[in-house]
Amino acid sequence: MFTRLLPVILTLTGALLMMTGPVRAEQNTAFHLAANSELENTERNARDKSDTTLTPEDQKETKKDIKITAKIRQAVVRDKSLSVDAQNAKIITRNGVVTLRGPVANEAESLKLQEVAKKMRGVVQVNNQLENKAP
Repeated sequence: MFTRLLPVILTLTGALLMMTGPVRAEQNTAFHLAANSELENTERNARDKSDTTLTPEDQKETKKDIKITAKIRQAVVRDKSLSVDAQNAKIITRNGVVTLRGPVANEAESLKLQEVAKKMRGVVQVNNQLENKAP
């Protein structure tokens, strides 16, 4: 049965390819990224390419730093007055120094996140690198 269907399947496949054109791997981003792990960082911001700013991958986590980050994240997510961007801000803790990165709606949100981080036990310093979408 299959041998009789094979020519039909091949004909239909060829017709579909002729109608849609060939699909190159470069056009399929998911395939391309999976095939080439060096390109997984294409979404990084331009400023991150120099490796001079912290990213969550740079967090040399100690148990204390993990607890600090978790407590800050919990407090930020619980605060429903914050925008989704603010609730998803990057929180990076290294030796008690907290770095906040990412977009927030305005200066008030930036300051609010900074204050939340400062109030956490174990925080030595807060480096606020949040970006305000509105002036």
